[in-house]
Amino acid sequence: MSCKAFKNSKIFTSNKDMPYAESFIVENGIIIWIGKEKDMPEIDCEKTDLQGKRVIPGFVDAHMHPVILADCAQKISCLPPVARSIEELIAAIKEETKTKKPGEWIQGWGYDEEKFAEHRAPNRWDLDKASTDHPIELLRSCSHVRSVNSKALELAGITKETPDPSGGEIDRDENGEPTGILRENARHLVGEILPEKSREQQVQGLVELGELLLSQGIVAVTDMGNLDSVDYYDYYIEAAEKGFKQELGMFYIWDLIRKNPDFKWDQERSDRSKQIHMNGIKIIADGSVGGRTAWMNQPYKGTTDEYGISVCTDEEIDSAMDFCKENKCQLSFHAMGMRTIDRIMKRTYQEKPWIEGLPHIRIEHVTDPSEEAVKKAADSKIAFVTQSIFMYSEIESYMNNLGLEWIERIYPIQHMLDSGVKVALSTDAPATSWAVPSDPFPNIKCAVTRYAYDGTDCGRNNCIDIETAIEMYTKEGAEIAGFEKLGQLKKGYKGSFVILSEDILNVAGEDIDRVFVEETYINGDCVYKKK
Repeated sequence: MSCKAFKNSKIFTSNKDMPYAESFIVENGIIIWIGKEKDMPEIDCEKTDLQGKRVIPGFVDAHMHPVILADCAQKISCLPPVARSIEELIAAIKEETKTKKPGEWIQGWGYDEEKFAEHRAPNRWDLDKASTDHPIELLRSCSHVRSVNSKALELAGITKETPDPSGGEIDRDENGEPTGILRENARHLVGEILPEKSREQQVQGLVELGELLLSQGIVAVTDMGNLDSVDYYDYYIEAAEKGFKQELGMFYIWDLIRKNPDFKWDQERSDRSKQIHMNGIKIIADGSVGGRTAWMNQPYKGTTDEYGISVCTDEEIDSAMDFCKENKCQLSFHAMGMRTIDRIMKRTYQEKPWIEGLPHIRIEHVTDPSEEAVKKAADSKIAFVTQSIFMYSEIESYMNNLGLEWIERIYPIQHMLDSGVKVALSTDAPATSWAVPSDPFPNIKCAVTRYAYDGTDCGRNNCIDIETAIEMYTKEGAEIAGFEKLGQLKKGYKGSFVILSEDILNVAGEDIDRVFVEETYINGDCVYKKK
């Protein structure tokens, strides 16, 4: 029997029935008692004095892309301080060519045109300056846009005559020539020919990513789908055998698997009591604010007719919903713009829940919801999973594409909560312009302060308090994503928690990102300790 007593701490539990405590006991990985120090029962346990430190439940990132994030670690970073301009990016790519074999792909991730001195995305002619012999592919921070050079266009067969795919756009110059910038579904034209890493490399990348996430206090994550049609379930199982410790739920992109006759929903693999499990199906319904492809109800700043892109068809929505009903799994929609959110609500809000224990439908990002959409979500028990980190880290793009008045209305988290919507915070890592995109603390900081990293005031009327932000990153994330007995420190729940460097409940809002994780525990065992 394994019994551990943790005492002398300041605990925020994320349990509304007992939000604060001082001590708790974990037996065989499960909390069997929690409360005030003076009330701790006498029991034969290994005792740990936490020396008055602040303890919170382990973070649950309900929306990220671990496979892509692990892959990004092996690519050129297109963010400061590596590249503050396209010229610096070209220089970094040239350096990379020195390590590559002839004709080998060069890849980068994370660019945000508004962070470049030129304030534009790199095009084929820019990238051709780095190399015309190597195909070059750069993924924008939002993961919805790719920039490639002429060699990559050639390999993908993209020419002046290539039509835009459904739900995608090939940017073209005044002569109709592709510029190398591929938006939404057009990015898959190159994505499908990119070199594949070996399974061994990808598994090892996931193991290493798990170590980073532990250092950030993250004990569970939801993989919200990838840019290829590979089923990574077995990769995660192997990574877990090699040391990946987080619980993980998987979503599959409907557009990539719906026509695959070999894809079947495996009920055994969808057992949420297992460390690795299948969660549901995801539909990409529009794009990103940074890429000006989120489908809005008003034109982007500086235009009269640019509203973004509607990516999916009604048939895709209906067929995915039928699939999820039949297989009793969750249905997720990527929806940032108001037109998209309203469209999704119109087609889904009257559906009766088809699963128990977690929301049958969840909507990701929910950047600019209408009042009607918020009300329908509350009435129909549709959950929102949002990311204030976008507004925080991509403020240059948001200012350029929306303007301050519009920014002050987006991500209305407090209003969503006041309206009765179930909401979780998450990062969407690596799909944001931040050097360490999975870090929870800048995300929390923006949700609490509504200030961007450069000090821009993004509208204080939707600030949330720090306790609510932590609940959204723990309890709400676990309940929306379906992680059982996780996200709260209460009797009968898993002893998965973090010890913080400072009392995050009592630091100034602008200092929240100064807080870091000193120790992370999963099921009562210390799995990370800062050196």
